[in-house]
Amino acid sequence: MRSDAGFPTLRQLELLVALPGAPSIAAAGARIGMSASATSHALRALEDGLGSEVVDRMAAGVVLTHAGELALGHARDVFASLQQVRSATAASRGLHTGLLRIGSIGPSTSLRLLPPLLDKFRQRYPGVEVHVTEHADAVVEQDLIERRVEIAAVRLPQPSLDTVALATDELVAVLPQDHPLARKATVSVRELADYPLILTQAGSQDMVLRMFEQAGLRPKIAHELFQIASILEFVAHDNGVSVLASLAVPETRPGLAFRPITPRFSRRVALACLDMARLTPAGRAFWDLARREAPAKG
Repeated sequence: MRSDAGFPTLRQLELLVALPGAPSIAAAGARIGMSASATSHALRALEDGLGSEVVDRMAAGVVLTHAGELALGHARDVFASLQQVRSATAASRGLHTGLLRIGSIGPSTSLRLLPPLLDKFRQRYPGVEVHVTEHADAVVEQDLIERRVEIAAVRLPQPSLDTVALATDELVAVLPQDHPLARKATVSVRELADYPLILTQAGSQDMVLRMFEQAGLRPKIAHELFQIASILEFVAHDNGVSVLASLAVPETRPGLAFRPITPRFSRRVALACLDMARLTPAGRAFWDLARREAPAKG
């Protein structure tokens, strides 16, 4: 394998960054719009240029070699630096253009917290492109660490990240409107444990299970659904009760009743970045807006 082919191209580095977590090399290429043949050619050219294989072809799935892992970190730095160049140029024009990537942890942030912030940001900086991706908590945190997003919604505490608190998200009981528990002002965890539970598979699932565990109870899980809309529909048709994060549910919905749970069980939601001092101009503008406009502090 020769090592005099020059520097890797950006397209080759983009493929390298797409490899971790992909089910196959071809899938990694498809993720960034490359055909299977173009992916194979780009990977071979990258390895020829580096003088080392970056993928362990004897392993199951996509596994980077030691050289590949080392190159991956530097490849991510390259794209972070390119974003800084782009944003610095935008800053010189008064932040009339630019790109900001934000990670959202699901309905709690996508429905209630981000939209009003994005509305204000768009009014002030209409030329800045904002791209929001929604994933489970762990995926969003990894996207932030690997710099696929610049700012991410997270659960607190996050001691290794810079954060700005947005809100406290409390678990609520979701009940059919004519359910016996709907006649009560509040519902206890023990009362909920007596009924079939429609368990969310979204971001608050571990918090719901932890609530029952801390009460020394085992819920009667009847269904496990990912989409909030599906859960609400199941409850409205009396297929069970559910427990969801308050920010993830509508304030009212025909056929449903939402009740506080005792004892209270909540999480604090925040925006996070790797280093506030190194945010792009667009990122810093959004960060400062969030600090001014956030409905909850601390």
